[in-house]
Amino acid sequence: MRLSATDVYAFQALGFLGSQELTRWVSSDEISESTGVHRPYLVRILAALTAKGVVKSKKGIGGGYALARKPALISLCEVVRAIDGPVAPLSCISLNWHEPCVEEERCHARATVYTRMRDAMLGVLQEFSVQDLVIDARQGVSYGHCLGHLLKPNA
Repeated sequence: MRLSATDVYAFQALGFLGSQELTRWVSSDEISESTGVHRPYLVRILAALTAKGVVKSKKGIGGGYALARKPALISLCEVVRAIDGPVAPLSCISLNWHEPCVEEERCHARATVYTRMRDAMLGVLQEFSVQDLVIDARQGVSYGHCLGHLLKPNA
């Protein structure tokens, strides 16, 4: 699994939203200004998070965005799935988007390596929540620096 720029931006936005009062609606302009995420890109990220129930939105005057639940109740697994879809490295071992393979029953790598990779990724992402991102947001940590450290395919 690799983090994408979209994941990093989503984490930054969610950390900021999680540092706000749950009842406060925050405009996309304010989130953009506070996180450094360009507003047009941010709005697409927030739409994906809203569609999956991680964030809620309210249109009109006094509207904006807020977390759908307390930060500690939103796992990073839920966030990554909302942004990227399946966490599993292959569809033949995906828990939610399983696609059968003709070699499924005989494949030793699937039964051992690939399944353990999936379980490890899911375990780590389930262990942490948006509350962990809030800690950085409250300390003024910017994930913008992470963008320069994203691994490229074939790196």
